[in-house]
Parts: sequence; structure tokens; C-alpha cells
Amino acid sequence: MITFSQVDFSYPTGDKVLSSVTLDVTEGTLVGLVGANGSGKSTFMSLVAGLYTPTKGSLSVDGMVSPGKEQDIRAVCRMVMQDADLQILGATVEEDLFLGRKRNEENVVAAKAMAKRFRLHDVWDSPVQTLSWGMKRKLCLAAALLDEPQVILLDEPFSGLDYPGMREMRRMIEENKAAGLTQIVSSHDLECFVDIVDELAVLDEGRLVLVGPPETILDHVSDHGVRPPCSWNAGLGIKPWEGR
Repeated sequence: MITFSQVDFSYPTGDKVLSSVTLDVTEGTLVGLVGANGSGKSTFMSLVAGLYTPTKGSLSVDGMVSPGKEQDIRAVCRMVMQDADLQILGATVEEDLFLGRKRNEENVVAAKAMAKRFRLHDVWDSPVQTLSWGMKRKLCLAAALLDEPQVILLDEPFSGLDYPGMREMRRMIEENKAAGLTQIVSSHDLECFVDIVDELAVLDEGRLVLVGPPETILDHVSDHGVRPPCSWNAGLGIKPWEGR
């Protein structure tokens, strides 16, 4: 589904952010992309979303290769950014969900169903500035899913959420997984989602240094600026986060 082949990425300033990244992500997989702040996670996600083009090497998403097919990649991928305020453009929940969409009967039904799924139906007419941080995050994800993408990219989705908000975000990610979506979830903190991912990919200063099922690499993540979950440090293995 997603293949990185010796991908480098540098900004126009010449600053190199990613170096020789090679990775395969199978369709329907939930990948946790982790690393310290500044390790290249957001740039990695932007490449998958077709927003950036590799400086060197190539990236393939569902058979579409970048450089060259970024517009086609953008048609099948949706990225939810860390800062919801940068992504919400509508004045109300309703307006934001209809941006770029025709207001026909089919789309109205779909948007209202999505709002109900994300518990946004009670604030359908509310100005977006009155929403909590967690509700703004849900609105961004709801809008992304309305496009029926094949790949969902969540950049630091747990950042700034309280405990109930984290539980709800986990639920939404697990629902997407059950629906067969390919997902990459980036974070600098493993604690609240390591038990639900299929694979972890660890970035360190722009290099992909570890890839595999969590159980096979958690002993090594601290070498790259990532804290293992508390249960792993305590010798208890990977425990369901909601049970703690």
C-alpha cells in the first residue's frame, strides 16, 4: 500500500530532514510512527499525503509514485494535522463538513451521520471557536473520513487531550482499523496507543532506525529518545491502556 524507497527530503534552505528512509506498509495496517520532537515525523506524514515530494528516492501509495503522482496520492490520502485550528476553515461544524462538497441529499445524509458518529450532532450549528480542543480534533477527522480515503494520517492525535478525549480518539482509530483503513499515527509518546498498533516505526534525526511489532523493538526505543510504556518498563509487557 505504502512504500518508501531510499527517500531523502530536504527543505529549500538545504536542511535535510529525512535520510535514506525505506519502509513498506501493508494495506489495512495501523502503524505507530514515533520519535523525539524534530525527528522528522510530520515531514514523513506530509510526504505520504502527497504534500511534499521526495528530494531523492521514491514513495509509492497504492501504486502511485512520487515524484510524479502527488495529485493522485492526495486523492486517496487524508492527513489530520496536529493543530486543528490550522485545518478547520468553516465557521460552524456544518459549514466545515460541507467545504468542497455539494449540498445534495446524499451528502447531507452522510455529513449528519458522520457528525452523529463523532458526537458532533449536538453542536451542528455551533461556531467552531466555541468547540473544545477534543471536539475540534474530532471535526477534523470527521471531515477527512467524509472523503472516503484509503489512508488516514494522524499527526500527534493525542496531544492536548484529556483522559476521556484520549479514550475517544483510541476508539475512533480502532473503528477505522476495523473498517480496513490504512493508518499512520505519529506521536512522541507511546503510552496511550502502543497496545493497538500493528507495527512501530521509530525515527531518529531523520533516519528510520527501528521497524516491527511493538514487542520486538520496545527494548530499544529509549536509545532513540522515546520512552517505553510504563507497563513495559515494569516488566509487565504491553497492557491495554484503558485498563490502567
